[in-house]
Amino acid sequence: MSTSVPYFSLTQQNQALRAELQAAINRTLDSGAFCLGPEVEAFEKEFGAWNGSQHVIAVNSGTSALHIAALLLNVKPGDEVITTPFTFAATSWAISYCGAKPVYVDIDPVTYNLDPAKIEAAITPKTKAIIPVHLYGHPCDIEAILKIAAKHKLGVIEDAAQAHGAAIGGKKVGNFAPLTAFSFYPTKNLGAIGEGGALTTSDPELAKRAVALRNHGCYRRYHYDEVGYNYRMEGMQGAALRVKLKHLDDYNQKRRALAQYYTEKLQGLPLTLPTQLANNKTAWHLYVIRAANRDALSKYLNDQGIGNAIHYPIPLHLQDCYQNLGYKEGSFPVAEQVSRECLALPFYPEMPLEHVDIVAKAIRQFAA
Repeated sequence: MSTSVPYFSLTQQNQALRAELQAAINRTLDSGAFCLGPEVEAFEKEFGAWNGSQHVIAVNSGTSALHIAALLLNVKPGDEVITTPFTFAATSWAISYCGAKPVYVDIDPVTYNLDPAKIEAAITPKTKAIIPVHLYGHPCDIEAILKIAAKHKLGVIEDAAQAHGAAIGGKKVGNFAPLTAFSFYPTKNLGAIGEGGALTTSDPELAKRAVALRNHGCYRRYHYDEVGYNYRMEGMQGAALRVKLKHLDDYNQKRRALAQYYTEKLQGLPLTLPTQLANNKTAWHLYVIRAANRDALSKYLNDQGIGNAIHYPIPLHLQDCYQNLGYKEGSFPVAEQVSRECLALPFYPEMPLEHVDIVAKAIRQFAA
């Protein structure tokens, strides 16, 4: 077996930051502010300054951020929300949590994001909003989606869970739609040392309501104007995220260099490689190729000690939990084909370029 190449490593980043993280944890222990508190407030300000976002509401997960965003748009039972069938399930959970119906639209074959050209055909009198995803860190065509939404008077939520630092024309994602959800799950470009998420908005009224919704619906202690949720970020996660935020630009630059090197090394192979569109800056959350014989390639890499992963093997419209929506195989052919062919290669900021060489060599051997 060749040199082992892990798919991802959390320990390398955390070991490198161990002293900084330990100091942040100690601050939290000393303060006793374990739920929200000064570390979370400071992180909200610092993330807002970094991302160019006016209001940041830190929560306990990206899923919670999406749910609150849907509540802020008053998504209710009987409503329909248009989204992509090819992403992590949490995007659809936010719709279902509100009692509404996810309505899927096929994806663009290049970016794997929601295809704006197919959205209007899915709009009905029940449509309340659109939730596009910046998948794998590649910005979706949010400006085209916002035009469609404005024409039909629909709300829009950006799902930027995988896109910290992605930008369109120099403007970072999280600043286009009225609401954006971020995830700080440990494997994300900006990852906590546990769960975490945030909602961003430029609307002070939406921000005020979001702050209440994450904290049991409280505007004043023990006064509840509406049913709220326990979606508070822990103080320790805020402290850890403050440490990692200082390094995020460097991490993203290393991701870009890795992606460029991968693309150089994999040229000429019978694969579809990820591409960065003109005027876009990809966050390179993952490096995902497509191969017609994906399963065989995945097994070969595993046999060589090379980690890999499939994001996502079953589109949401074919999941058991959504069979009641009435979709079937063939409903969204692009999403279904990509789900059969996509393969994420080893990719994380601390990954040495030599590991890219090993992965590329193994793929060439397989192709031969």
